Amino acid sequence: MEYENKTVIVTGSARGIGREIAIKFGGLGANVVVFDIDIEGQAETAQTVCDEIKAAGGGAKYYLGDVSKPDDTDGLIKFAKDEFGSVDVIVNNAGITRDNLIMRMSEADWDAVLTVNLKGAFNVIKSAARTLMKQRAGVIINMASVSGVMGNAGQANYAASKAGLIGLTKSVAKELASRNIRCNAIAPGFIQTPMTDKLPENIQQSYKDAIPLKRFGQVEDIANLAVFLAGDGAKYITGQVINVDGGLVM
Repeated sequence: MEYENKTVIVTGSARGIGREIAIKFGGLGANVVVFDIDIEGQAETAQTVCDEIKAAGGGAKYYLGDVSKPDDTDGLIKFAKDEFGSVDVIVNNAGITRDNLIMRMSEADWDAVLTVNLKGAFNVIKSAARTLMKQRAGVIINMASVSGVMGNAGQANYAASKAGLIGLTKSVAKELASRNIRCNAIAPGFIQTPMTDKLPENIQQSYKDAIPLKRFGQVEDIANLAVFLAGDGAKYITGQVINVDGGLVM
C-alpha cells in the first residue's frame, strides 16, 4: 500500500482518465479527493467514484467546484486538509475542448479552454503552494497532451492551453524544487474513451495508422504513469514531460 496515509487530489475525476487515476491511487491505499465541476447530477457521479475507490481499498471524499475560480481551489485544498490532514499529491486533470478551425473559433471558445485547462491548473497549484512548502514535500502532476507538444489542426485553443501547461510545469518544478516538491507533466496521445469509440471505424483506423504501435492507449496507461511519478521510484524526476502516445511523437 505505497500511498497509505497519503492524500491525493485529482481534478476532473468524475469520469474518464481522472476517474481511472483516482481509483488507481485508491487501490494503493491513498485517501483521494475526487474533484469535479459543480453541475446537476455531478454529486451522484462523484459519489459513485468515491464508492469505487473505497472498494479498491482507499479512502475517498468528493468536493465540487470550478478550477477556474480561485475561491473554489482554495476551498478544495482546505477540504483535503480538513478531511485527511495533508495534501501529498495533486493531479491537475480537469480540462475541456472546444475544437474548431482557427478562422471559425470564437473568442468565447478560446477563452473557455485557456481558462479551464491552463488557468485552472495555475489556480490549484497556487492554492496548494503554501501547504506543500510548509510540508517540504509534495508532488504535482499536470495532464498535458501531445497536442501541446506538436500542435493539432482544429485545436488551436486546446494545443495552446496544453503547451502553456508544459511551460507552467517546468517553471513550478524550478520554483519549488528547493522545498522537495516535484512537478511533472503527462502528455497523452490517442486514448480509448467513449468519445473515441463514437468515431467512425475508418476515422479510428486512420488515427491508428499514424501511431507506430498501431493502437489507441488505455486509460490505465495514463494512471499507471501517474502513480509512478507520484511515488518514491520517481523521486529524482522533476520538470519533465512524458508522452504516452504509442510512439506518435518522437
